[in-house]
Order: sequence, then C-alpha cells, then structure tokens
Amino acid sequence: MRIGLYPGTFDPITFGHMDIIRRGMGLVDRLVIGVAINRDKGPLFSLEERVELIERECAGLMRESDTEIVVHPFENLLIDCARDVGAQVILRGLRAVADFEYEFQMVGMNRKLDDSIETVFMMADAEHQAIASKLVKEIARLGGEVGKFVPASVQQALLQKFS
Repeated sequence: MRIGLYPGTFDPITFGHMDIIRRGMGLVDRLVIGVAINRDKGPLFSLEERVELIERECAGLMRESDTEIVVHPFENLLIDCARDVGAQVILRGLRAVADFEYEFQMVGMNRKLDDSIETVFMMADAEHQAIASKLVKEIARLGGEVGKFVPASVQQALLQKFS
C-alpha cells in the first residue's frame, strides 16, 4: 500500500489545500492529512476545529475515489510523523518561489534524518496559487468575502469566529 503524508497547519483549509489533496489522492492508496499542532503559530481554529473542517471537506472526495483519507494531528518532527503513519512519501504544495526555498531546506534536513522517505512537490493549480490561509483569515477578519478561497463550511466557520 502506498501511503502519502500531506502535512500543514490548515488554519483554515483552503481550495489550494483541497487541490493538492485531490491530486495527491491519485498518487497514493492512503493519504494522511497531517495537521500540525504548532502552538507557536497561534492558530485561529483549535486543533479539533481544523480536524473537523478537513474531515468534512474530504468526505466527499473519498466517496469519489478508492483512496482512503485519514486526518492525523501531530506535534513531533515531520519525518517522525511520516514514520508513525507508515508514509513512503511526503506531499508538499508549492505556490511560489519563496515556498520552494523553505521547502528545499526542509527536504535536505529530512533526507539526512531518513533518506527512505521521499518528498514530492506539487504546484498548486494556477487558479489557487495566490491563496494563503493567513490572507484568508485577514480578509475574513476585515469583513471581506472569502467564498472564492475556501469551501462554504470554512467560510461559515470564519464568519462565526469573527462575528
């Protein structure tokens, strides 16, 4: 069984994330969505809320595919999380050159820690390349329309957070 890990904070999950999940499902038999706890980032949504939003949005994808999706919170090293879930590959979404520079360094470190786990970079679809969770939260906080960037359930959750 080919197992892939797609890690992130997903605060909140966006159409860009969903694009990578949908396309990543074609590469593996089981896709583990690793939800980083990362207390240093001070997420808007609690871990439980982020997991619930991801599970809700991925339920439909699983009905359309043979690929299993598992949502897995983690707070350890990414490479240790990959080992914990039995992943042979880590999927990383890229939007811009700035993303690549950071990811390039992370891959080098991860390969030193465990060279049996590969990293696959996937470019976000052009339609979603500008979407960043940080910007989505800022737009929502200031009363802007975020429906172009996130699923309806996430938009509703953002409205509740900022009402």
